[in-house]
Amino acid sequence: MTPTASARSFTLGDFDFDLPEDLIAQHPAAQRSASRLLDGSSGSAVDRIFRDLPTLLDPLDLLVFNDTRVIKARLFGEKASGGKLELLVERVLPGNEVVAHMKVSKKPRPGSRLYLAGGSRGGFEAVLLGRWPDDNGSLFHLRLSDEPYMLLERHGHVPLPPYITHPDSAQDEQRYQTVFAAKPGAVAAPTAALHFDEGVLAALKLRGVQTANVTLHVGAGTFQPVKSENIDEHVMHSEWYDVPLDTQKAIAQCRARGGQVLAVGTTTVRTLESWALTGQASGDTQIFITPGFDFQVVDRLITNFHLPKSTLMMLVSAFAGHDHIMGLYRHAIAQRYRFFSYGDAMLLARRKTTIQDH
Repeated sequence: MTPTASARSFTLGDFDFDLPEDLIAQHPAAQRSASRLLDGSSGSAVDRIFRDLPTLLDPLDLLVFNDTRVIKARLFGEKASGGKLELLVERVLPGNEVVAHMKVSKKPRPGSRLYLAGGSRGGFEAVLLGRWPDDNGSLFHLRLSDEPYMLLERHGHVPLPPYITHPDSAQDEQRYQTVFAAKPGAVAAPTAALHFDEGVLAALKLRGVQTANVTLHVGAGTFQPVKSENIDEHVMHSEWYDVPLDTQKAIAQCRARGGQVLAVGTTTVRTLESWALTGQASGDTQIFITPGFDFQVVDRLITNFHLPKSTLMMLVSAFAGHDHIMGLYRHAIAQRYRFFSYGDAMLLARRKTTIQDH
C-alpha cells in the first residue's frame, strides 16, 4: 500500500547508523547454529543463541524457507585483445545464454568473443550478444560455449558479497550455502537460512513445527545502494520467484489452525508478499517494501543484520517498526553482534498497525 499524507514520511537518512568495521563478519561462526540470535519479537531485546529458535516457536506455526541454491557466478577472463575482465552471472537463460554484470576497462562490442577461466587453455568461451534487457541495459547478454550451470560449477567462484574482503575458499563453498539449497540460480545466499543446521531442523520437526519452501533467486541487485534521499525514487532490481502449490496450501492450513507464518529471510518475505500482492504464484518481482506497506502473509521474520541505508533496512523497519528496529540495532552494536551475510540473526514480529499508519 501507499502511505497517505498522515503517515510518517521517511528519507534515506532515517535508515542510517554507524557500524564499527570490525563487526562486519568476514567468516561464518564455527557452527551454523552457534550464531547469536537477538530476539526482538516481544518488543524488547533478548540475547539468545540461534539453536534456541525451536523453543520460541509454536507447533501451530509454519516456517517458510527459500530453497534457492547459490551458483558459482563469478568468472574471470579476458577479451581477444588481452584486456582482463570479470563477469558476475545474474541469470541463466535457455540456449546456453546468460545475463551478467561485467567489470572491464573498455566494454567489448556485440559479437566479441570472450575467453573465460583460461579460454582454450582449460576454460571456455563466450560470445557477447548485446546489452540486457535492451540496448541501454546495464547488464550483458552472452552465449556460452557449453551448458552454463556445468561451466559455472567447474570454473566459477563463489560470489561473496562486496564487504567480504577475502577470496572465496573451500569453506565459503560450503558455508555460503544453506543446508537445504536445492534450486540453482542465486548469486547471493538467503543469509538468514545459513544458521539452520541438521540439529535445528531436527528440533523443529520434533517440536511439530511445519516447514515449507519458496524459491527466489537472489540477484546481485540486493547489494545495490539507494542513492536518492527520496526513497520513493529508488528502482528495485528484478528477481524471479515461485510459490509452489504445496506451500500455498500449507499457509492456508496454518491460518486455519491459528498458527503464525514465519519467513526465514527477507527474500522469503519478498516472495510471499509479491504473491499476495499480485496473485501471481511465479514470475519476476520488483517489490519495494518500505514503512507503510500492508503485509498480508508474514507474521514473524528471522533475518540477519543489514547494511545502513539499504532497501533491507527499509523492509525490516516496515515489518517491525522503524523505532524498534533502530533500537535493536543500537543494542546489537553495543553487544557486539556480528553483521551482514556471515553475521548473527534476529527474530522479529510484525508490528500491529494503527490508524496513524494508514
